[in-house]
Amino acid sequence: MKNFIAILFTGVVMTCYAQEFEISAELRPRYEYRHGYKTLIPNDAEAANFISQRTRLNLKFTSEKIQAFAALQNIRVWGDIATLSASDKNGTAVHEAWAKLYLTSNFFLKLGRQEIVYDDQRIFGNVDWAQQARSHDALIASFKGTNNGHLDFGFALSSEEESLFKTNYEVNNYKNFQYLWYHNQLKNTSISLLFLNQGLNYTDNLEQKISYNQTIGARLTYNKDSFGTDASAYLQTGKIASSHLNAYNIAANVYYDFTNHFNLAIGFEYLSGTNNNSNASKISSFNPWYGTNHKFNGLMDYFYVGNHINSVGLTDINACLFFHKNKFSGKLMPHIFSAAAKVFDDSGNEMNQSLGTELDLVFTYNWIKDVNFQFGYSQLFATNTMSILKGGNNNATNNWAWFMITIKPTLFKNSIFSN
Repeated sequence: MKNFIAILFTGVVMTCYAQEFEISAELRPRYEYRHGYKTLIPNDAEAANFISQRTRLNLKFTSEKIQAFAALQNIRVWGDIATLSASDKNGTAVHEAWAKLYLTSNFFLKLGRQEIVYDDQRIFGNVDWAQQARSHDALIASFKGTNNGHLDFGFALSSEEESLFKTNYEVNNYKNFQYLWYHNQLKNTSISLLFLNQGLNYTDNLEQKISYNQTIGARLTYNKDSFGTDASAYLQTGKIASSHLNAYNIAANVYYDFTNHFNLAIGFEYLSGTNNNSNASKISSFNPWYGTNHKFNGLMDYFYVGNHINSVGLTDINACLFFHKNKFSGKLMPHIFSAAAKVFDDSGNEMNQSLGTELDLVFTYNWIKDVNFQFGYSQLFATNTMSILKGGNNNATNNWAWFMITIKPTLFKNSIFSN
């Protein structure tokens, strides 16, 4: 509470000197019915029902040379504390707290706790679906050229606390990373290039060490009239602990607008994997490290959303039929999943690589400027191979439904002179 008052007071003071100061909020409750979400439902399990909520207060300051932003958030499940509780379970956390310094007209530094989002969010995304979302403690140096070129250099160094001597880092996080991201927008085409080098801690003979791995890739897009397409490819190399990493990811999508209200997308993605009975020291499983993985490979989050890491990989053939008119939109998204590597059962028999089919349906209604309603339903038709990987009953009805209200009002906005 003291931190909240201090930041709010700072914001009020800044209005006396800043060109612009804004206070906004977000309230996002979401009901979920989970009966096979993320993993197949066990025979003796019943569905989960709950309501989670994100509450945010955002403070934004903008002047000619400085932009600063702070976002405080509380994440809760309705009923996770008693009605007379003297304290909150999760408390209030700082989701973002950063400053952007415009050193020249085309060069700025952005430093502090911040979301990092690039391209389609496959490698770097803010994971906004998760109520807590994702942010990093990082420094970004950004240069924008005169020919639509944009180059970012990112840097992060993680420690648990201030110390006088070297100490172990026990947080489930990277120890450090450095990356370069380049983007150029042409008339109908854009290209992005990414190089990420990251250091991850591991323990060897009771000594903590750092192993380094690299993700290198490119993404191309083309859009003209009613037609659009994109393609991406990423290679991962280096080491994770003492194991050698050699993995890759390729994806492509085609879009077509049939009318002003209907469009269709067809896509394919391949993420390399490792046989589930492998004892080799080589890792062939691609990891989309900090991406918004809920956006990919089905909304039921069976793959790469806190699971399926260092597993058998994935082939995803998918489509999306999208409709929008006035305040209403809806989309239907089928996915056909199969393993990229071989899957063996407990007796050593090789299984069919097919994992199943998922159908996702989402409706959105934008009621007013600051409020929208969303409803979703998903069902997975799993195979025996999926049950080998996930456990649970593939013959049961594995489905998931949710309803979410997002409210984002602007509470205060003031623009005045600058000194």
